[in-house]
Amino acid sequence: MARPGDREPAAGREDADGNVWFTVAQAAAFLSASRQTIYSWERRGHLNRDAAPTDEHGRRIYSQAQIAAAVRATRQNTVAIRRVA
Repeated sequence: MARPGDREPAAGREDADGNVWFTVAQAAAFLSASRQTIYSWERRGHLNRDAAPTDEHGRRIYSQAQIAAAVRATRQNTVAIRRVA
């Protein structure tokens, strides 16, 4: 039986090294966020869109590690802002 905090397995693609790669839409769905959240992280520099590889359709893809680092950076920024306020 599924519990409220359970997630589906990652919907991204796995490469030969075991890295999971997500398009912007897949990353947003995995995080239960909107695509605009991912685009916001790109604008803020949490994800480097200029260095991001692309899939066969030309869409930017990010590794699961890159997405996790962006989530951590966003949470750290939120904590810092709350301390100042």
